[in-house]
Amino acid sequence: MLEKTTRVNLLYDFYGPLLTKKQQNFIELYFQHNLSLGEIAEEYKISRQAVYDLIKRSVSSLEKFENKLHLCSRHMSQREKYEKIIDILNDHENQGNDELKKIVSDLMDL
Repeated sequence: MLEKTTRVNLLYDFYGPLLTKKQQNFIELYFQHNLSLGEIAEEYKISRQAVYDLIKRSVSSLEKFENKLHLCSRHMSQREKYEKIIDILNDHENQGNDELKKIVSDLMDL
């Protein structure tokens, strides 16, 4: 569940503004504030099933945005490459110039 929560929060950071205000509220309450379906249902005076369905559709929308735009995956790829650059630069025994040039070149192509 933690991996799903982390993924949804990351997708929400990129695509949250593309959701309706109600979808944004429910995603925030469930994934960021850790409210249960029952707690959200009680607050909005709707059924737990309605909350579940709205959250499920909202997460599905976030995944569809990512499948089309790839902003999150590009961000993660860039982050991994930057971390690798830092590791190479911190490794005093490894000259790594060719590898460093390739990584920087890859970043420029993104």
